[in-house]
Amino acid sequence: MPRARKYPEELVDRGVRLVLESGRPIAHIAAELGLPPETLRKKVRQTEADQGLRSDMPTSQEREQIKELKRENAELRRANEILRAASLFFASELDESRPK
Repeated sequence: MPRARKYPEELVDRGVRLVLESGRPIAHIAAELGLPPETLRKKVRQTEADQGLRSDMPTSQEREQIKELKRENAELRRANEILRAASLFFASELDESRPK
């Protein structure tokens, strides 16, 4: 369950719009809106990435895709470990040289 937002999304979006449209420093706009500068800075950077203005960051869609792939990778690793343990168990049962 995601954590509750400390600042309203509308307020943060308004700050992002102001930064992108006015070109004023993020710290000044954040102070005017009562937001921490780093909160606004992160949101501005993510919005710029989503709009294709930044190539050094993944877009929100790419972030979601990465999260899903990591989740799938972990699930496949767990399944692989279970299959490995089962194959070792059955291989030891079929080993004729092993005393029973």
